[in-house]
Amino acid sequence: MSNAGQHLLSGAISGLASTITLQPLDLLKTRMQQGDGRVSTSRHTGTVVSLVRDIVRTDGVLGLWRGTAPTLLRNVPGVALYFAGMNQIRTTLATTAYFAAGSERTSSGSVLPKLNKQGNLLAGAFTRVAVGALLNPFTVLKARYESKLYQYSSMTSAIGSLTRAGPSELFRGVVATSLRDAPYAGLFVLCYEQLKHELSILASPTSSAQSGIVHGLSAATSGALATLATHPLDVVKTKMQVRTDAKYQGFNRSILTIQRERGLLGFFDGALLRLSRKPLNSAIAWATYEAVLMFMRSA
Repeated sequence: MSNAGQHLLSGAISGLASTITLQPLDLLKTRMQQGDGRVSTSRHTGTVVSLVRDIVRTDGVLGLWRGTAPTLLRNVPGVALYFAGMNQIRTTLATTAYFAAGSERTSSGSVLPKLNKQGNLLAGAFTRVAVGALLNPFTVLKARYESKLYQYSSMTSAIGSLTRAGPSELFRGVVATSLRDAPYAGLFVLCYEQLKHELSILASPTSSAQSGIVHGLSAATSGALATLATHPLDVVKTKMQVRTDAKYQGFNRSILTIQRERGLLGFFDGALLRLSRKPLNSAIAWATYEAVLMFMRSA
């Protein structure tokens, strides 16, 4: 299998594993972000519990996995393209003196190209924005399928409804998504590679299992840091994609609406759920990706 094929396959497996495992947390985050009502911070935990109770009572336990199909449609090819594209960009940047990592970098068992901090920041941000914009229609479909504001009878009807709405709906929220994804992915890759380096100095992994632990811990920590920095834009993105009200037409108008109706705390709706999901998602996705890639390289 070609090098690009290995990264595509590893990324696809990674996207499949993380999506199926963590879809309930994504569903709950979307439900918390879709409304306008004021929610006291002291009631966040109770709100999550009541949401779970309502979903299970209405749709059964499997209702917590509502939206898995559109999420898979976005995440499996999306994660595959992200990892394959980023590897290509990292490989290209690694050939330049400005972005190549110094020779003192410590191996963590990773087979990925080594870059300096600027290179990791650029590779992560550029790749995530490009793939995110390309797959934005699936992001909108996923958000609406998870939201209780849309009652689609089937995946086919959902896709048909969104397609008939035209490009303005297919790419709704793409600016907010890009503004969220660029700093998120750039910060994530920067922190991930730095933490891998530091942990490898401390632990010096000598087996695939030890390397997997280093990759998982590095990804989880990086995911938490990047999530905290970009969550307000995630709220804006979700509002724009699931709400058709005039007050959510446009990026600036959506920000003003959230500020007026929810205050500053409104920009952190669902933050605890996203903080619960993103680090886990990052740990599962990156550890799986690097493990599968290492296995194929050694087979």
